[in-house]
Amino acid sequence: MIKALIGLGNPGPKYKDTRHNVGFMVADAVAKAIKCDKKYKEKAFSHIYECPDYDLIIAKPQTYMNLSGNAVLNILEDYSLKPQEILVVYDDLDLPLGTIRLRTKGSSGGHNGIKSIINLIKTEEFPRLKIGIGRPARKEEVSDYVLSPFTKDEKIVLDKVIATATDCILNVLKYGIDKSMSSCNKSVI
Repeated sequence: MIKALIGLGNPGPKYKDTRHNVGFMVADAVAKAIKCDKKYKEKAFSHIYECPDYDLIIAKPQTYMNLSGNAVLNILEDYSLKPQEILVVYDDLDLPLGTIRLRTKGSSGGHNGIKSIINLIKTEEFPRLKIGIGRPARKEEVSDYVLSPFTKDEKIVLDKVIATATDCILNVLKYGIDKSMSSCNKSVI
């Protein structure tokens, strides 16, 4: 059973609408959909929304992406959770925009936020929802790309992705990960 939804991103208005913050965007959409407390608490290096109707917390780490493991480790400790009880939502360069993938475990795939989590909690066995953002045309532009905002056309697709990811997470909360896998792994375009 998932007890913590953790959306990865970078804090501050400078990064608000960037590709790297899609985890924050999904976390906010889920918090709104299930009517979590509107006021967050500062705890475990994160903004924490409590969702008592779902016995769930929604966290947005404030440690910056590459140090996400610091917040996740503190969330696990502060809330006495096991890695299998969290669901981490983050951007994935290897999936095209419009695609989401739900997994029960896996490697970092080169994602620095996930790498930080794996290094600090000492396991790859935690559920995650990957949100495809696609790759830039040139490899050396990756850091600029993930820190850039979505284009106007991409925003149209992104809105559908966030709605689909929210539905996926609601299914996970209701039915569990295994039963939600086939309905969650899809492309919205």
